[in-house]
Amino acid sequence: MNNFQEGSNIECKSLKKAIGQKSDVEALAETCVCFANAQGGTLIIGIENKQSEPPADQKINPDDMNKVLSRLRSLTSGVSLANPEIIKHPNGGEYFTVKVLPSVRTIATTSSGKVLMRVSDNCYSVSSEELTDLAAEKNAFQWELVVSQKITLAQADPAQIDFFVTNIRKSEKVSDFIKQKTDAELLEFYQLLSPEGYLTNLGVLWLGAPAQRARLSYPLTFQYLVYNERDEKIRDKKYHFHQYNPMQLLLDIEKEAVELNYSTQLNNGLFRETIRNYPREVIRELLINSIAHKRYTNSGDIFLEVYPDRIVLTNPGGLPIGVSKDNILHERQRRNPHLIQTLHDLKLMEGEGSGYDLIYEKLSLDAKLFPEIESNYSKMSVTVYSRIVSEEALTVIDYVNKHFQLSQKEIITLGMVATRKKVLATQLSVALQLQAEEKLKYWLGSLVEKNILVTRGIKKGTEYLLNPELFSQAKLNLAPGLKTIEPHKLRALIVEDLKYNGKSTMKAIQQRLSEVLPQDIQKTVYKMVAEGEIQASGAKKNKVYAAYKKNK
Repeated sequence: MNNFQEGSNIECKSLKKAIGQKSDVEALAETCVCFANAQGGTLIIGIENKQSEPPADQKINPDDMNKVLSRLRSLTSGVSLANPEIIKHPNGGEYFTVKVLPSVRTIATTSSGKVLMRVSDNCYSVSSEELTDLAAEKNAFQWELVVSQKITLAQADPAQIDFFVTNIRKSEKVSDFIKQKTDAELLEFYQLLSPEGYLTNLGVLWLGAPAQRARLSYPLTFQYLVYNERDEKIRDKKYHFHQYNPMQLLLDIEKEAVELNYSTQLNNGLFRETIRNYPREVIRELLINSIAHKRYTNSGDIFLEVYPDRIVLTNPGGLPIGVSKDNILHERQRRNPHLIQTLHDLKLMEGEGSGYDLIYEKLSLDAKLFPEIESNYSKMSVTVYSRIVSEEALTVIDYVNKHFQLSQKEIITLGMVATRKKVLATQLSVALQLQAEEKLKYWLGSLVEKNILVTRGIKKGTEYLLNPELFSQAKLNLAPGLKTIEPHKLRALIVEDLKYNGKSTMKAIQQRLSEVLPQDIQKTVYKMVAEGEIQASGAKKNKVYAAYKKNK
């Protein structure tokens, strides 16, 4: 094993964690439970986290390794450990590995009753409320490899076999070593064919005849629905006859869904005169995600509903445990790993992760709202709106994208600031689903250094705004607005407003200065009262504010 980078199925631990006075075999047991309740994994003992090799003088005693394995088995329930092996590294040091097999029918626990699950490269504690979800996920994780119909390769559809192997061998994402395998070896490599020579459920999905696909417990079915302004259904195309494999289904939906190709005309002053209602890449990602992450142990069609102002894609089965609408940009959990691998190798998806970072990037470039995600036990839905939040923001994003080389994270952050005009650091962290504000710097990247964004305030009060000087130099002719007004100018504006209108409630001030964010007005008024710049009188509900009158 040459790659020791930790991830969803690899965990490196120091030898001191397993052997010696400072060992913590209980923590290793929890890692094993995490792997068993997900999709299995490999525990590497003797290599420090983030290191690529063991200490050169490190030796492993086989008896010590066996004692560790025995202890792990006694500290866990429902965990199967296999293939323990002592490996000598080229530097002379030794380490050992053990495979943790996925628990197919039972929920793995520690001997103390803790239930944990691997999500990305972290162990996630499963609450009592989530145990039902976990039980459902156990079947979903193993669905791909089950042989349910005992269909031999000779009984499969020859056209589908040819389609699959031809496209795999044409793909530049597949190594020559894999391409040189025989057809049967290739299909077994992608888990479409069991070692006994029968099609797995995944094999039936890709290679089966329509009648064979139809006999899957919950086959891949799809409905494309279009509604008018009165929410009346005006088009309904169903894919219920199982004639397509996943790739063919995706391509046919893209071909038939003409409503998704509509565009909006923009003013000639912008860089782009037309913009698609839904970016092509966003549609592809949503469709491929619905196929790749569907829970194939749940009944129900995938629905793509098209309304005049939005699309809604609904999928059977909620998000995997540990993934939610509030962390979907960052968490990685694959329900159907072998299906995802084939889709990746067929150049249909990136493979690792959910693809939502790409969705956020493309929507940011078009100055559109981020997707709305809802998920429960039985289904999840994603809503994407067609409208542009601000043509001015689109102009800014277009200009920056043409003149600066930005990363994906920077584009998403820029889109968020441009559409809102001004964002607090705390608000930006929440919108980017960041657990800690210090991680925000990785998403801001070089936007401040390149003077694309400017800041006001300090620490949690830091605000991020578009740099007006940059766009002035670029002659974008952006109309000024009060949303980004500087604090000292806002103070002067409030004083002038109170001089002109007399005693006023907070709500009245906010209504008259409606272009300024209400929270900015409230914060500034309170500060001005505290500093004696304006006066306040009355009880809480009846409090009014007034400018001081100058003595004659």
